[in-house]
Amino acid sequence: MQPLTPQLLDQVLAIATQAGEHLRRFYAQSVRVEIKPDHTPVTEADLFLSRFVSEQLTALTPHIPVLSEEQCKIPLCERADWQQYWLIDPLDGTQQFIDRTDQFAVVICLVQQNRPVLGVIHAPLLNKTYYACVGNGAFLRESRQVVALPLCKKSHPTDRLLITMGSTNSEKVRQAVQPPYQADFFKYGSSSLKAGLVAEGKADCYIRLGDTGEWDTGAAEVILRECGGAIFDLHFQPLSYNQRESFVNPHFMMVANAQWDWQRIIRFN
Repeated sequence: MQPLTPQLLDQVLAIATQAGEHLRRFYAQSVRVEIKPDHTPVTEADLFLSRFVSEQLTALTPHIPVLSEEQCKIPLCERADWQQYWLIDPLDGTQQFIDRTDQFAVVICLVQQNRPVLGVIHAPLLNKTYYACVGNGAFLRESRQVVALPLCKKSHPTDRLLITMGSTNSEKVRQAVQPPYQADFFKYGSSSLKAGLVAEGKADCYIRLGDTGEWDTGAAEVILRECGGAIFDLHFQPLSYNQRESFVNPHFMMVANAQWDWQRIIRFN
């Protein structure tokens, strides 16, 4: 099993930073956009970065397979025995990239024995990098300053929960929030960057009622776990990795403080 050393984390951070520089270059020009079979967009930047990050990780750890969102047609029978693998989303937030919001990221995660253990979320246009390794805490590097996460952490929930979401289903979430709590919503970029706001303590939770892939949550799970947060499905069960034929996650919640009684605060029928 690959040792989880500070040197390994530094090397992965360097790969993410290099990928971010390539992403800046693509962002400065017009890119070709195609629609995948699942009706989501993919750009030439996604495909280039998928190859680049995969090649860099393979050079770093030749014995560890790489699973990318853009190279994921690997049946479970081939990967079921993997004891460890790299899980990457080369461009998390492709639609935000196309819409030129700056709110997208390169995401790299190491999974060992079906559990995320190292995660990096690098947003080059925002100059923000979230990262964590099991047992060593979670951190945010922003404009060359590194701080431990969370930046601010409420010990008890207030009556008004700050929830970050995508563009749909806010009414369903509002109805799931139990009295006396109420929800205030705000929208933000890619899935991993919403997770980052939760890790910072700038949002109480992120609720996703829609399809995502395991590559959207792996790195976030490590970061949240290392700063006192958590991710679970709407039945408050943990997410799984590399244990199903499909990579599609169930709907989920990411929370800043895992100690709160979330089963009393939010209840989906």
